[in-house]
Amino acid sequence: MEQYDARVDAFIEKQAEFAKPILEYIRRVVHEASPLIGETIKWGMPFFDYKGPVCHMAAFKQHCAMGFWRSSLILDAYGVLNPSEETAMGSFGRITAIDNLPSKDILIDYIQQGIALNEKGVKAHPKKPAAEKAELVIPEYFTTHLAAYPRAKAVFDGFSYSNKKEYVEWIVEAKTDATRQKRLDTTIEWLTEGKTRMWKYK
Repeated sequence: MEQYDARVDAFIEKQAEFAKPILEYIRRVVHEASPLIGETIKWGMPFFDYKGPVCHMAAFKQHCAMGFWRSSLILDAYGVLNPSEETAMGSFGRITAIDNLPSKDILIDYIQQGIALNEKGVKAHPKKPAAEKAELVIPEYFTTHLAAYPRAKAVFDGFSYSNKKEYVEWIVEAKTDATRQKRLDTTIEWLTEGKTRMWKYK
């Protein structure tokens, strides 16, 4: 990745007059923070990368924004980061003049923190543990009917949660007793053959 990207020059050039000096200043400070940082365009805005995104800048009709890719992991010793992290607001809120930004020393500190996080391979948003599946409620009439067909019951018991759920919901959603009974019979037939509820579409 090149340290400077001509597409960033083009991006800055087409912005409103108030925005140009702000964007040029941010760009200059980022490169002063580290000569290792390269430039690219992602999602239509300039990104500054080193072993992954470090920060980015954007321009809107009436304000600019600067955001850190891992803002929630940066030690905000100066209390200047925007806790809401709204996309249009960035990490420092609406920027309409260079004076709206923290001092250059603070910016460099946070940029270097972003670089260090990338060096360590720290993820921006740690993966949340999978939510526990709700217990599948199987109607008694279904379990009673199933018990009379050992082969079908063995197949059903061996199915995944989602495959069991598809059958149970299909039967429970029947509007009439006649439809429910027909679905029960079809379920037994398909289970005996080892088929899932959606076997026709697989």
